[in-house]
This record gives sequence, C-alpha cells and structure tokens, in this order.
Amino acid sequence: MLTIYHNPRCSKSREGLQLLESLNIPFATIKYLNEPVSEAELTSIIKKLGVTPIELVRQKEIIWKETYKDKNLTDDQIITAMATHPTLIERPIVVNGDKAVIARPAEKAMEII
Repeated sequence: MLTIYHNPRCSKSREGLQLLESLNIPFATIKYLNEPVSEAELTSIIKKLGVTPIELVRQKEIIWKETYKDKNLTDDQIITAMATHPTLIERPIVVNGDKAVIARPAEKAMEII
C-alpha cells in the first residue's frame, strides 16, 4: 500500500498529498505529528529511503539547533530524537512497499509509484 507521511501545515507536504490525490490511486495518510512514528518504523523508513538518519532530520528546526546540533550523536540517538520530536522528520515521505522517497518536490513520488 502506498503511504504518505504528511504534515498538513507544510506546503511541500500538502503538494505531495495533492499529487497522490490527483493520481486516483489508493493510499494511506499518516499525519505523523498526531500519530507518532516509532523508532522501529523510522528505522524501516530510513532503510527504504537509502539514507542515513541525519539525512532525514530537518536540521533548521529550533528543537534541533537548541538540543542536538553540536552533539556527536549515534544513528540510534538521531532516530530517537526524531521519534521524540516528530517535527524533526523531513517531509513528505512517500512509501511504496520496500521503496521510499522524500517527495521534495512532490514529483519525486513518481519515482516509486
């Protein structure tokens, strides 16, 4: 099943959602600020993206700058930070089976659909 990890307050995330809606294919929407993503789920998404955990972090977020920026964190600690503070997760993420993309721009989602 196609899934989008979506933040309704983010214009890029809304663009991704609109793209999926325009395709008239079934997909699930996870509003990850309201439905927390577990560390195990984040680990799975990171593997599907083929990135390192830090590449999924929104490093310009205040919580990152104030709490984590100058620390030498392990991958597990970065994943814990994202699970604890979901605003740190880059968005939108579109997952299709064992593949995923950060859909910025939204058209990147087409790579896995």
